[in-house]
Amino acid sequence: MSILYHKVSDLLEWIDKNGDSRIKDMFLMDSPWPVLIILAAYLYFVLKAGPNFMKYRNPLKIDRIVMVYNVVQVLYSSYLVIEAIRLFWQRGVNKIICIEIDYSDTDLARNIVRATWAYFFSKVLDLLDSIFFVLRKKQSQLTFLHIYHHGTILIFSWSIIKFYPGGQVTIFGTLNSFVHVVMYSYYLLTISNPEYKKAWWKKYLTQLQLIQFVITILHGCLSLLATDCNYPKFIIILSICQNIFMIILFWNFYKKAYKQLKNKPN
Repeated sequence: MSILYHKVSDLLEWIDKNGDSRIKDMFLMDSPWPVLIILAAYLYFVLKAGPNFMKYRNPLKIDRIVMVYNVVQVLYSSYLVIEAIRLFWQRGVNKIICIEIDYSDTDLARNIVRATWAYFFSKVLDLLDSIFFVLRKKQSQLTFLHIYHHGTILIFSWSIIKFYPGGQVTIFGTLNSFVHVVMYSYYLLTISNPEYKKAWWKKYLTQLQLIQFVITILHGCLSLLATDCNYPKFIIILSICQNIFMIILFWNFYKKAYKQLKNKPN
């Protein structure tokens, strides 16, 4: 135990020493412990405590709370998209292939850091999706894809922006936020009118999610080929691998959810 304690202490010291000082004082960013505790509590509630609590209870009637949550998500994600475009335009559109991190102490650089933190925090808010599913007893929605996606993107976003706030990852963050604007707008419609759950265009939401991963992979490949790109290549490679895995998971979901429905007899 003593050896493990010293290993953990050394790791925490290394994180503190090597993390970007501009983001250290932002909420949940000083130490990895808060976000790890949030993730552990999320997994415990979604996988065990929540289902056990709801086992002999009727689904909670929280449609109004979910509706407000969806509105907040649409507005928050819209803000992230608009802010990303505004900051990207200020940096110059000629840097799209390789978006390096601005380590300067300018207002623009600090605004980029704040925007990347705001994206990370949106991943904390996203965890409420799963909690609402549990409380409404929609266990079929709590797939491996759903839980894995929410958990990994929370940890990845914290880890990357702790050391490299901004740069290449903002491409995925912008695309992902745009997808969330569309997705939560759809969820809002289904709350106000359940008939939209059977909308003919529902499958295009999953296609849109797949497209974001494809674009991010292609952008990452172009960045790797750029000889003058100083953004850490191991993060680009990690991002490409993760996005390939997400394509596999989302494609499997797409086939099960829509392809089989298409083949069902009338």
